[in-house]
Amino acid sequence: MLEVASIKKGIVLDHISSGNGLKIFNKLMLDQVDYPVVLLMNVSSKNMKRKDIIKIENSIDIDLDFLGLIDQNITVNVIENSKIVSKKKVGLPEKIKGLFSCHNPRCITNFDDYVKPTFQLVSETSMEYKCSYCEEITRYKL
Repeated sequence: MLEVASIKKGIVLDHISSGNGLKIFNKLMLDQVDYPVVLLMNVSSKNMKRKDIIKIENSIDIDLDFLGLIDQNITVNVIENSKIVSKKKVGLPEKIKGLFSCHNPRCITNFDDYVKPTFQLVSETSMEYKCSYCEEITRYKL
């Protein structure tokens, strides 16, 4: 059995759907940090059968909306003194600002550096968002 030690202070991203852990690891550029990070893949789980886990032994700021776009099952556990001090469940964000661009090439957000693209959720099942500036429907894809 594989054993990974607990962390004293940091963040544990738990309940990541199997296969999404590597996507999150790469998007957060965790391979370029100078503190311990553990990526566990295909870990047995009672509720999910298989899951991924990321343990980060450092306090970092993670955008929960960003995580929600990748996987809505994630639980973010904040660890201090080897104990969980808070848990946050991630979900699909209702409103997003600056995480992806509008698919309309004429939208002001695609050529004005001062305007951040802002979207409102239209459909949870297809992950479609409506641009607040041009009202174009954009489907989020990794």
